[in-house]
Amino acid sequence: MLKQSCLKLLVILFLCIPWLSAVTPATAQQPERDYAKETARQSPDWVREAVIYELNTRNFSQEGTFNSVTAKLDDLKKLGITILWLMPIHPSGQEKKKGTVGSPYAVRDFYAINPDYGTKDDLKRLISEAHKRKIKVIIDIVANHTAWDCVMMKNADFYTRDANGKIIPPVADWADVADLNYNNPKLREYMIEMLKYWLREYDLDGFRCDVAGFVPTDFWEQARTELDKIKPDIVMLAEWHSPDLMVKAFNLDYAWPFHSTLTEVLQGNKPATAIRETLAEELAKFPRGALHMRFSDNHDEKRAIVRFGERGALAASALVFTLDGAPLIYNGMEVGDTTESGAPALFEKLPVFWQIAERRPEFPRFYQQVVGMRKYHAALRGGETIWLHNSDEVRVVTYLRRDSREEILVAINLSNRPFTGTIEANGNYTDITPNLAEEGKGNPRPVGLPAISLDAYGFRFFHRALK
Repeated sequence: MLKQSCLKLLVILFLCIPWLSAVTPATAQQPERDYAKETARQSPDWVREAVIYELNTRNFSQEGTFNSVTAKLDDLKKLGITILWLMPIHPSGQEKKKGTVGSPYAVRDFYAINPDYGTKDDLKRLISEAHKRKIKVIIDIVANHTAWDCVMMKNADFYTRDANGKIIPPVADWADVADLNYNNPKLREYMIEMLKYWLREYDLDGFRCDVAGFVPTDFWEQARTELDKIKPDIVMLAEWHSPDLMVKAFNLDYAWPFHSTLTEVLQGNKPATAIRETLAEELAKFPRGALHMRFSDNHDEKRAIVRFGERGALAASALVFTLDGAPLIYNGMEVGDTTESGAPALFEKLPVFWQIAERRPEFPRFYQQVVGMRKYHAALRGGETIWLHNSDEVRVVTYLRRDSREEILVAINLSNRPFTGTIEANGNYTDITPNLAEEGKGNPRPVGLPAISLDAYGFRFFHRALK
C-alpha cells in the first residue's frame, strides 16, 4: 500500500514537472522596467514651448459663458498664452452633487455642453477665434468616472461594482461620482469614439485628462493611436506623474512632486536644495525628453497667493517660468486673485475678482514680462538646466538655462529674509529682471557677478550671449 502510494506520488510529480517549469517564468517576479532608458513621446515645438492657461468657464467671468471667454481672448494673447485649457464644459451631475452647483468633474453627458456656458456654436466660435490668435484650445476629459445621473448609466456594465453588484465611487470620499470599468471593451470603444467626436466636430487641439493614472495606460495608448489618425499634432496632458504614461500616450504630465516640494520650501519645512533633489529624481526615472507642466497654483489647491503670500507667490512663479517644462497660469492668477479654489469652492459659483489688479499691479506686470522674457529667450524654453552653488543654499536657488547661443542665470530667494552673498558665476551679465514698479519692460543693465543681493522672496534674472 505504501509502495503504491509512493509510486502514485512519483507519477504525479513527473507529470507535473513540465507544467511547473512552464509556469515558473510567468509567475516569477519580473525586473522593474527602467523608463529612464527609454525615449518619451516626441512633441511638436508648440507643445515644448507652451504657456498654458487653465480656465474655469463658470468662474472666469460674472456671466460664466463661452462668449465672455471669447471677449477676453485678446487679453490672453497679449499675456502670451499659447494653450487655453477649458475645465470640463459638460453638464454637471445633480444626483449626489457636492455644493450648490456640483462638481464640473461629475459629468452627466460627455457629448453635451453645459447650457449655462452657451451653445455648440458659441464654443466653436471661441475655438475659431482662439485659433485666429494662434492660441490652441484643449478641453478637460474626465475618463475615470461619471456623475450618478450620467446618460451612460443605462449601460450598467460600464461601471465598477462591489461584491453585491452595487456601482461604487472610485474613492470613498468621491461620493458624487461613479467609477468606470475599463475591463469592459465596450466602454473603451465608447470613450474613444467620444474623444474622436470632439476632435472632428470642434477642431480641438487636444485634451487634459483628469486623474489619468486611475485609467489603464493601455487605454490611453489605444486612444492616442486612434486620435492621431484624425489629428496627429494634438497635445495630451495627464493629470498624473508616472513615467509609463509618457512613452506613447501623453506629451505632458503634472509635475506634482515639484509642486509639493516647492510648497514645503516656501512654507519653511524643507531647504531650497530640495527643489534640485526633486528634479534630479524626476529626471532619473522618466523617459528621456519627457515634458512636465510646472505650476504653483491650480483648481485643486489653495491659491498660491494664500499659501505663500504675495511676494512668495511671485517667487514661486519666477521658478516655474524659468525651469524646463511648460508653465501654467490659473484663472486670475495673473492679477493676484485670491478667490478660493479647490473643494468645497470648486462646487460653487465664485467668479474671479479681476478688479484686484488695482491693488496688486505688480502681478500683471510680472506675468506680462516673465512670459515675454520666456518667449524672447530660447534658452528658457529649450536650454539645459545647470545648477549653481551659492553662499546660502538652504534659502536660495541659483541655476543657468543655457543653449548654444545664450545663457540665463536665475537667482531666487525662497525665504522671508533678505540675502546678500555670492553665487557660482563670474563675468559680465545683463540684468533682465522684470520691473514690477511700473508698466513696460524691465530695465536691462550690465552687472558683475558673483556678488548678489536679493530681497525677501526676491529674484533676479541675468542674460549673457555666448560666442
